[in-house]
Amino acid sequence: MKVMLLTLCSAAVFSLGMVALAHSGGEPNVFLTSAGPVKITPLNHASTLIEAGGKTIYLDPAKPVKFSGLPKADLILITDIHGDHMDPDSIKDASKSDTEIFAAPAVAQTVTTAKPIANGETKTWQGWTIEAIPAYNLKRGPAPGKLFHDKGRGNGYVLTYGGKRFYFSGDTEGVPEMRALKNIDVAFVCMNLPYTMPPEEAADAVKAFHPKIVIPYHYRGSDLSVFQKALAGTGIEVRLLEWYPK
Repeated sequence: MKVMLLTLCSAAVFSLGMVALAHSGGEPNVFLTSAGPVKITPLNHASTLIEAGGKTIYLDPAKPVKFSGLPKADLILITDIHGDHMDPDSIKDASKSDTEIFAAPAVAQTVTTAKPIANGETKTWQGWTIEAIPAYNLKRGPAPGKLFHDKGRGNGYVLTYGGKRFYFSGDTEGVPEMRALKNIDVAFVCMNLPYTMPPEEAADAVKAFHPKIVIPYHYRGSDLSVFQKALAGTGIEVRLLEWYPK
């Protein structure tokens, strides 16, 4: 009887521990869909691992992530030409002989194995629907009259699987195309100055399209408490994950 009680208590502790881990920084979050679970793991900055249906997807694989110890990609998605999103060495390390790559057309000029997907286009892949969403600056740039991210060059992505819609913003400010999104279950939204937007602007854009869950990523140097407080009381769940492991 004591052994049985000990076993049951241990199982309960283990179960609670798994729940805690699922919401702690750097650990995978699992989202249930009609086609099975989707596991999303933060790797670093914009680099993300997505696993579902026995397939492995990487979004923006880049240094300092060591991909040699991770599963090889079935699909790689790339948002923009900058080195924290497009890293040929990491793409090579994450790939196998039959890995497919979808990328913004500007990326495909350098990553010649990539299939271009432009703003507004949609592709299907292994049960996923992949929509390319414009990602660009409205006002921020390196000099007057110049922008860090020009309209039409970079992509965000809405990935739909088993009825669930996951949005990854890429490098962007709170552009009209983001604000007009519909039925987003989980949104991964960037915020970092001077290149994208501050937490206050990110929160304002998120309020406009009202995802069920929002997860800041690509947030180096940002005060996430500002973002979290700005969304308090909206009914949007904010999850803070660790994208910059020590």
